Amino acid sequence: MAHRVTLIPGDGIGPEVSGAARRVLDASGVKIDWEIQEAGSDVMEKYGTPLPDQVIESIRRNKVALKGPITTPIGTGFRSVNVALRAALDLYTNLRPAKYYPGVRSRYKDVDLVVVRENTEDLYAGIEFEEGNSQTQELIGILNQMSGKTIRADSGISIKPISITGTERIVRFAFEYAKANNRRKVSAVTKANIMKYTDGLFLHTARTVAGRYPGIEFQEVLVDNMCMQLVQKPEEYDVLVLPNLYGDIVSDLCAGLVGGLGVAPGANIGTDTALFEPVHGSAPKYAGQNRTNPTATLLSGVLMLRHIGESEAADRVETALARVIAENKNVTYDLKPDRTGGVSTSKMAQAVIEEMG
Repeated sequence: MAHRVTLIPGDGIGPEVSGAARRVLDASGVKIDWEIQEAGSDVMEKYGTPLPDQVIESIRRNKVALKGPITTPIGTGFRSVNVALRAALDLYTNLRPAKYYPGVRSRYKDVDLVVVRENTEDLYAGIEFEEGNSQTQELIGILNQMSGKTIRADSGISIKPISITGTERIVRFAFEYAKANNRRKVSAVTKANIMKYTDGLFLHTARTVAGRYPGIEFQEVLVDNMCMQLVQKPEEYDVLVLPNLYGDIVSDLCAGLVGGLGVAPGANIGTDTALFEPVHGSAPKYAGQNRTNPTATLLSGVLMLRHIGESEAADRVETALARVIAENKNVTYDLKPDRTGGVSTSKMAQAVIEEMG
């Protein structure tokens, strides 16, 4: 039976890289029935929104989606389509592997990290109060009275909610991922020495969850120290679990260790729904040029194959892609040592298909 998967090509370079990924995944031997849905800035005029209801309905129905990058429109009420999808589908886990592939230009070798980022809480929950607003002034007055501190009257306010429930499920996901993928260690990353009631709650909850997994090493690291440690000795770390804001920053740092966002896959996973997408942007100025590196989208497809139980096919795709990158012949310009020459997006995808045999 074919797997039914929602495919959102996206905009900008999205249709090119998602099209390349679709060709490779179809060539892997896995039967996928693609349900194509439109979203992004290109459909604003048609639907009046960058995220039509039918897109969310399709993902809810199929439980699995592969998405190309989408431009964040200005003035539509959305912080971004990506954030809106995560909120609507309660995709509480942002999974960001960062693995070095020989042939990619990088200062580091043998890096193999996994960032597990909480996706729904923290400062990215979107609970903000604008400077000068009457509600903001009222809130500042209440906070000054309750805390005994002085918040300046010309301040904007962001609220940082972190719950036991939200923390427990993201840390449990990190340990279950480590267990399923033979990972040795989970590191909880916070600033609990300063933010004792939010990051402190995250850390306390993480300790409780870690106690249920005695076979996996647990480590506590402050986020500023973690950034330094990752630059100095990334090989000492394995699975990192972080609140939303730190996870966003540290996951990009980890991507930089292995060559950048062009080789960084991503997944947003909920209780019964998962959305797979590259981390990089939609790069509208390169749209239609057929020269964008499809690696991040292909690797996101690999994550999707593993999620739907097609691990053997996922290994074939990843191995073929790694060989193409290592050979450094049929790769896009950004994977070349001097960033010149290179083949088209479609030709690199074809090279991966041929490598699979």
